[in-house]
Amino acid sequence: MKQQLSDFGLKVTKVPLFCDNTSAINLTKNLVHHSQTKHIEIRHHFIREQVSNSICEIKFIESEKELADFFTKPLAKDRFNYLRTELRILDYPNVA
Repeated sequence: MKQQLSDFGLKVTKVPLFCDNTSAINLTKNLVHHSQTKHIEIRHHFIREQVSNSICEIKFIESEKELADFFTKPLAKDRFNYLRTELRILDYPNVA
């Protein structure tokens, strides 16, 4: 991601990752392995490694402002329309 942004002329020192789960954020910052976390998948260990190497930075975001929900969850109409507006996705009428 950093390389692609660099290709577009944008310099990013740390890639920001927004998360509304404080437990997940704490797991990325705490490098001590606990027996309760041994079931975590490899991809989560990869993110933890990227955070410890200062490549990524995990930031907290309130659940109401989590724009990724638009792509990952079934939403009520009001929530869908709110997130669509925040993402600046336009509603075009059907064109025949």
